[in-house]
Amino acid sequence: MKSKKLKDSKNLAKLCAQIATEKVAKDVLIIDLIEVEVAPAEFFVLCSCDSDVQMRAIVDAINEGCKQNNIVKPRAEGLGSKQWVLLDFFDVVVHILYYEARKFYNLERLWKDGSFYRLASNGRLTPVKNKSKLFSQSYSV
Repeated sequence: MKSKKLKDSKNLAKLCAQIATEKVAKDVLIIDLIEVEVAPAEFFVLCSCDSDVQMRAIVDAINEGCKQNNIVKPRAEGLGSKQWVLLDFFDVVVHILYYEARKFYNLERLWKDGSFYRLASNGRLTPVKNKSKLFSQSYSV
């Protein structure tokens, strides 16, 4: 299922975060949920967008990245709603949300027991030092 380049879910999460960043997604965040007992996945990738066109571009780019890396295309939900699209790889779930939906659902607070990371320009994960700021963050255009 996964190519040699993407040996694990962490690398898949990083790839999805990188692709979202390239499509100018905002507030891209990776949450490591491996140590969270009731988590539905090992990693969440969260990002915000401000238009249907951008949301679709992120989805299409992630699907293309899957094709290039011989990864089975994720199951997609929410494409019709245009407020929150979920791409489910099983071990990695990508959440692409409008700012308003991200603020309303506040997945950062819901999964606060996870480890939070941002993707640095060199491709490495940088830990978020103060998670509490994320919980009260106001996502705006």
